[in-house]
Amino acid sequence: MIIQPMTTTAPTPTEQTISGIAELNHLGVIRAVGPDAGAFLQGQLTQDVLNMGLDTARLAAFCNAKGRMQASFVVFKRKNDGGEEEFLLVCSADILAQTLKRLSMFVMRAKVKLSDASCDFVLFGLVGEASGSIHSGADQINKNWSKHDVEGRNLVFLYPGAGVERVLCCAPVGTQPPAGQRLALSIWQWLEVQSGIAMVTQALFEALVPQMLNYESVGGVSFKKGCYPGQEVVARSQFRGTLKRRAYLVHGPLNGPLSGTVQPSVGQEVFHSSDAQQPCGLVAASAANPSGGFDAIVSMQTSAAQDGQLTLGSTSGVALTLMPLPYSLLDDI
Repeated sequence: MIIQPMTTTAPTPTEQTISGIAELNHLGVIRAVGPDAGAFLQGQLTQDVLNMGLDTARLAAFCNAKGRMQASFVVFKRKNDGGEEEFLLVCSADILAQTLKRLSMFVMRAKVKLSDASCDFVLFGLVGEASGSIHSGADQINKNWSKHDVEGRNLVFLYPGAGVERVLCCAPVGTQPPAGQRLALSIWQWLEVQSGIAMVTQALFEALVPQMLNYESVGGVSFKKGCYPGQEVVARSQFRGTLKRRAYLVHGPLNGPLSGTVQPSVGQEVFHSSDAQQPCGLVAASAANPSGGFDAIVSMQTSAAQDGQLTLGSTSGVALTLMPLPYSLLDDI
């Protein structure tokens, strides 16, 4: 069983004041279409793609043979203009080209076409009251990883951040943008950190297995589906109770060595006061907190979360304060 660490609440803006629409130009879209599209993705991703309906979405990872994540996606199924079902995989734009190339290596004789569809769609993040303006009457489907289609737009309900509703909106290029106040991308990225879910970017390529980002606890791993690259490693980590590294939410102070500079970079090492030589983890995502300082998702050894001091970059770096995760961790089996 995972023991939750002692935590402190960081300063946050009033949740009710966060509302707006952000253009998500840091993300891209891979399209998978064809009779074998579902079966192909089923054999490559950590998620049970074949059991997905048109009203659901999923978090999924693409791993190497050692279970290390090469990419992660928000995946959903839709019908294109021709009425044909296709899958869209939304991922970080900085790894899209290499991910598409790697996935394409496994197509072989499967009847599926993979392509970069980033130029065919626009992506928006709807936050707070702004999300309600585009999905009126959607109270019954407002749950994590549900999908709702409105006037050609595909809406995916994500995990909330700082208690605020978040919706990923994917629409064909040329679709009128959702009405509402524009929101800075930095606010969306902060809410993303506050959700406790980090997506794989280039700095995290092959650095972590899914459980090191808590993917099994937020619907990103199916343990009931068939094989995929790295499946044995991922399953063994879960069922043998050998998880020694998890993702945690931390806050950096208003003052310190980083005062007046940007937030930590993804991949930056984190140290524990018990060992000045070896890092205990790394930064998986970070963003400036609108109320001051920064928040980050840190993937680190579970033992480092029990006591002692966490610092950024070295044992003399900025002190990090653990904050509570917004979801419960799945127990080791």
